[in-house]
Amino acid sequence: MEELRALPYRDIGVATIDHHRSLRLGVPEVIFGEGKTTDELCSITDEMVEGGHNLLITRLSSDKAQKLMAHRSGLRYAERARLARLDLTPPPSRPCAPVAVLCAGTSDIGVAEEAAETLSAVGLQAARIYDVGVAGIHRLFGRSDELTSASAAIVIAGMEGALPSVVGGLIGQPIVAVPTSVGYGTALGGFTALMSMLTSCATGVTVVNIDNGFGAAMAIHRMLPRAE
Repeated sequence: MEELRALPYRDIGVATIDHHRSLRLGVPEVIFGEGKTTDELCSITDEMVEGGHNLLITRLSSDKAQKLMAHRSGLRYAERARLARLDLTPPPSRPCAPVAVLCAGTSDIGVAEEAAETLSAVGLQAARIYDVGVAGIHRLFGRSDELTSASAAIVIAGMEGALPSVVGGLIGQPIVAVPTSVGYGTALGGFTALMSMLTSCATGVTVVNIDNGFGAAMAIHRMLPRAE
């Protein structure tokens, strides 16, 4: 069984597909769409589907998505999230409450949607709480019931990145913070928010890379209980 856990993989020329990733990690290999040609994406998609895996493609442009959907029926594209998905088998529901996905401003919604769509692909429900940044903190307090009843929270913010610290002071559930590249000059493309989140006074807040909604959802996937 230990030998089988490391095998098999298949070299298809343009990529080496890891067919046993779902056995090891509980989720199939995810395709990063940016930088790949449409032909390469079609070849990888075909191999994944033939292997019986659910399909998740991140950072996929709309023009490539249209060509992929023409090539592979059943593929669904979420444009705001830049994410495509094909479920051969519906992901089993997880035995936990929804995950709160919060973003500070409307400009952060693309990253939030990437996180929410990824959560859905691994069997987790997302409770979307959008445009609740610290410039109008009363908006967050108006959603306190959804926040306190969540199993975990993904908190997304640009500018000075203060929202995860506020949420970290309100709830005890796991929190994953995502800095975004939203902001004026000294926001430095998200580095200001990143440094703010890394130095948060709210203890135990996990921080992922800039604009990485997918990575935040996968961190939550590892934290929360799996289906029996």
